[in-house]
Amino acid sequence: MSRRRTSSQGSLGPDDEVMPYSDDETDDELAVSSEEEPEPEVPHPPVEARLSEIGWKVKANDRPYHHLPEFQKKVFLCIKKSRYSGNAIKTYKYNVLTFLPLNLYEQFKRAANLYFLALLILQIIPDISTLPWYTTLIPLVVVLGITAIKDLVDDLARHRMDKEINNRKCDVLLDGRFQESKWMDIQVGDVVRLKKNDFIPADILLLSSSNPNSLCYVETAELDGETNLKFKMGLRVTDETLQEERQLAGFNALIECEEPNNRLDKFTGTMLWNRERYPLELDNMLLRGCKVRNTEVCHGLVIFAGADTKIMRNSGKTRFKRTKIDELMNYMVYTIFVLLILVSAGLAIGHTYWYEDIGSKAWYLYDGKNQDASYRGFLSFWGYIIVLNTMVPISLYVSVEVIRLGQSKFINWDLQMYFPEKDTPAKARTTTLNEQLGQIKYIFSDKTGTLTQNIMQFKKCTIAGRNYGCPTTAEGVSLDRGKPVDWSWNRYADKKFQFMDHFLVAHVRSKKDKDAMEFFKLLSLCHTVMVEHKEDGDLVYQAASPDEGALVTAARNFGFVFLSRTQDSITIKEMEQEVTYEMLALLDFNSDRKRMSIVLKFPDGRIRLYCKGADTVIYERLSPNSKHKDTTQTALDEFANETLRTLCLCYKDISAAEYETWSRKHKEAQVTMLDRDAALDSVYEQIETNLMLIGATAIEDKLQDGVPETIAKLAKADIKIWVLTGDKKETAENIGYSCSLLTDDMQIHYGEDVNEKLRVRQANRRTEPQSFHRKKKPAEPFFPEQGKNALIITGGWLNEILYEKKKKRRRLRLRRLGKRPPPSNPQDGQPMNDWEKEMRQIDFVDMACECEAVICCRVTPKQKANVVSLVKKYKKAVTLSIGDGANDVNMIKTADIGVGISGQEGMQAVMSSDYAFAQFRYLQRLLLVHGRWSYIRMCKFLRFFFFKNFAFTLVHFWYSFFSGYSSQVGYEDWFITLYNLCYSSLPVLLVGLLDQDVNDRLSLKFPKLYLPGQQGTLFNYRNFFISLFHGIFVSLITFFIPYGAFLQTMGQDGEAPSDYQSFAVVTASSLIFTVNLQISLDTSYWTFVNCFAVLGSIAIYFGIMFDIHSAGIHVLFTSMFTFTGVASNALRQPYLWLTIILTVGISLLPVMCIEFLHKTIWPSVGDKVQRNRKKYEIELEEEEKKKPPAFQRGRRSRRSAYAFSHSRGYADLISSGQSIRRRPLARGGPQDSIREVPQREAENS
Repeated sequence: MSRRRTSSQGSLGPDDEVMPYSDDETDDELAVSSEEEPEPEVPHPPVEARLSEIGWKVKANDRPYHHLPEFQKKVFLCIKKSRYSGNAIKTYKYNVLTFLPLNLYEQFKRAANLYFLALLILQIIPDISTLPWYTTLIPLVVVLGITAIKDLVDDLARHRMDKEINNRKCDVLLDGRFQESKWMDIQVGDVVRLKKNDFIPADILLLSSSNPNSLCYVETAELDGETNLKFKMGLRVTDETLQEERQLAGFNALIECEEPNNRLDKFTGTMLWNRERYPLELDNMLLRGCKVRNTEVCHGLVIFAGADTKIMRNSGKTRFKRTKIDELMNYMVYTIFVLLILVSAGLAIGHTYWYEDIGSKAWYLYDGKNQDASYRGFLSFWGYIIVLNTMVPISLYVSVEVIRLGQSKFINWDLQMYFPEKDTPAKARTTTLNEQLGQIKYIFSDKTGTLTQNIMQFKKCTIAGRNYGCPTTAEGVSLDRGKPVDWSWNRYADKKFQFMDHFLVAHVRSKKDKDAMEFFKLLSLCHTVMVEHKEDGDLVYQAASPDEGALVTAARNFGFVFLSRTQDSITIKEMEQEVTYEMLALLDFNSDRKRMSIVLKFPDGRIRLYCKGADTVIYERLSPNSKHKDTTQTALDEFANETLRTLCLCYKDISAAEYETWSRKHKEAQVTMLDRDAALDSVYEQIETNLMLIGATAIEDKLQDGVPETIAKLAKADIKIWVLTGDKKETAENIGYSCSLLTDDMQIHYGEDVNEKLRVRQANRRTEPQSFHRKKKPAEPFFPEQGKNALIITGGWLNEILYEKKKKRRRLRLRRLGKRPPPSNPQDGQPMNDWEKEMRQIDFVDMACECEAVICCRVTPKQKANVVSLVKKYKKAVTLSIGDGANDVNMIKTADIGVGISGQEGMQAVMSSDYAFAQFRYLQRLLLVHGRWSYIRMCKFLRFFFFKNFAFTLVHFWYSFFSGYSSQVGYEDWFITLYNLCYSSLPVLLVGLLDQDVNDRLSLKFPKLYLPGQQGTLFNYRNFFISLFHGIFVSLITFFIPYGAFLQTMGQDGEAPSDYQSFAVVTASSLIFTVNLQISLDTSYWTFVNCFAVLGSIAIYFGIMFDIHSAGIHVLFTSMFTFTGVASNALRQPYLWLTIILTVGISLLPVMCIEFLHKTIWPSVGDKVQRNRKKYEIELEEEEKKKPPAFQRGRRSRRSAYAFSHSRGYADLISSGQSIRRRPLARGGPQDSIREVPQREAENS
């Protein structure tokens, strides 16, 4: 099946290779972009005028300058402070003074806490109070205390992390000399000195370094998850004059640059020094979060500090996250409030009528108060608010917090989510979102470092029509399983490099196969890799991309070792023989060429061109006489079928005359001022013809272990995975196939196709009458035909589709013209109003959600967050984002749940995440096991908690019909106080902590068990009302069966124990048995602890009851313990025990019958798995013994991703000699000309 690629070349659409940054464009960029739109009537301001308006000014070595009044901003009323942020970061919420008031304020924002505070105040009023104040105060203090302690522990952890970062040490130039200073004390304008392996403390302008030409290598893993090094360079003028401490102390330049923003790929500014202006760009900047590598010392000037740095600007806002169940629970509590008020009002009205008819006329009820019936009814209303307050149980919230804390600990302790190689356990960094893990519908994942390891491995190759790479002996006999090659014969070999084909190694070492020799010679010569010689003799390669490094390392292991290079030569060791080649030209890679070449002069005088690149461009340039085309094509198909990244190698011999002619053209193109890149590409094209094919390489972009299986399993759980990456389109697509996110039976739709479909839908909507818009008819599907669909869209197209770019340009035009533009022409593709823009966004989300897979590539950090928020907004689905770098922080914070991959890539994503672990594969366990269990447990806990409190509280309601609606309680006061604390809390708490319908292995085997969580079927308003009616039924039985038993009853001793206190003991005992046995019936997973909790709760009830009914405690506290001897008197009557048994039996029997019928006639997936649990467990054991084969996937079409993933190399750097030339001993003055460093590819997001 052939797949159409939407090319950006020659189309009016955005360039797929460019990463758009319209989300945070600076004003000068907007002006530049808008100049593309012809507006002749408005003259453009000159460049100098625009530069003078740049508001961010930094003066070197001058701290007072940044505190001048012109740089002050208003904070509050007349209080002002400097607009320049300090370098300290603050992620904590409280300090010593603010903890208590702020924490209490936050806790009382929760409606239930505020309600109980109001209730406590009511209970202090004597006329209203029907219960002692301590019945509310004790639970309230416990809840507030536990929550405050948990918040304090969380905040102390944040304090520790902030302190660790802020107290890192760095050398700062103060008073003319470098002094060790803390990061938090660094200020804008300071000159700092950084050493090898130091983290960069702020966004710094590189002034000079110990390397030639102030070259400085940095590792950007914290920013983008990439471990390959990138180079930065200081200006030549600062490099030549700012090396010594004395020179740096006298540095007084003024930097004018853009305002702080989140753009990781761009920086513009100028440096004014000694009356000269020097342009600044991103290549001159060292960004906070990066690490200095392979550079002994470098010096820099702090431009942005703390919150103004680019890494912090990309972190997005910290959002307070709450679960769906939390929101639902709050609405249910509000519902209970309403029910409480209605019931209390009804009973108050009943008391009013009762007092008028009976109460006021009964002499024995006279209380000496001359209050009319209405006033007594009013007091009764507040009395019932207090009596029935346990319908809203305060212990609910503390129980929920305890359960969540326990679930978080289970995640932390899970050894199956522990990564031993890095000694990294899983970490739940929040305790409030666990049950939400069981409701995820969409996962948004980064690619580099999250799905992949960002490690490239040379796996296979084809040379002169023969394939190599499979396990083979030195004699060429194929093996099913082989041992890696022993590289001990090669002292330069990289010991980590693994290769299974012993035959190819033997072939190369024999030196008989000229093609194989030429193949590896090409790999060792045709590249832009830089080399560093370690003291122990080891070689360290610095490559512009991991692909380059993998190929040169492969050549090194096969005996072709790249040793060194200069501006015009390259030295390699060919099978222990050192050879130096003269480099005549280096034709670097770029996105359009998709290949790179090198022209070399051999020691014997021959001139040869070596070329490597994507098969799509190499095959067009092959000579008709080139051999092995078909066999290499077949091999390429096979390699692509295994999702390997392919690359063709070829060569061409050039005569001296031909080279001289071409060289003249090359030099002319190098100095042309008009469109130099296009001129060079045209010259390159002339010599890269009639190439002779040698073979092809196959590189594996190593996925993390278990990624395809994890994605497949999550897909079975109906979880959709979207990949949001800053990588290029073809690379992202290739990884999509590698990890089985994309499959051959999918129809892939690209940006142009998507835009067209959305444009047609929008045009149709415009032609419909307005009345159609008001009718909510279901939208037609975008893909009505059968089959699976996938979306691959670039950041440029995303802006085009969502009108982001147009919005910026319209805003700029408004500002410049000073008036509103006329209404848009409906045909120009622009939104006519906000409603139309919103409908466009809804259409895009609907289309994407119809697809099986979505890949967004070349997207910025802010675009990642925007995509997540669009799905959250329009699909109302629970989302999860997972990433590993600073560019993923915004996305992680925007999603309902953020997961950080912890490991070598840095800690930025982890610090902003809710959960962290080391490998993507652990995600399936986090969701399908811990998430599902947490959701089931929390739902079961809440259903039962509401039931047991309705059953407990509504006994007062039935009792009121027999007590003149006088807001008297049906139980003893101490029973009311201890019911939720001691008598019924432990069994339900343990169900919320430990219950599981099936074990973890079966949870992973049957992903469909996850669906109830996505659909929210286990806890919703339907379940709430079932719990309410169940509670009403149990309270009815609990009250009326004992009531009937007490009517006209005589005990064995001839006494009638039908008093109020004996009745209260019997109803309370019946309720305790019913509630604890009911939770026993609902428990799926029995442990000793559960059994102990149920029996222990009943035992505690009787133990405490007999204690507080004893004569001894009554003597000590006469007014507080009034039920003296009631329990021992009532519970020695056998017929009262029969009453309790009858009450409990009738309460439980209907529920047991309904459960039996439900599981027999309408069993859920979980019920079926439970029923056949033993059989499935035996199957799992057999599967483990067999060990299934490694994950394989076949497909028919071929992709070559090397050229697309490869970044622009160090060719300009090498050709200029700036990285190689030794530093001159005597330094001259500043140069007149400013060296231009070629702008490299944007750093991957």
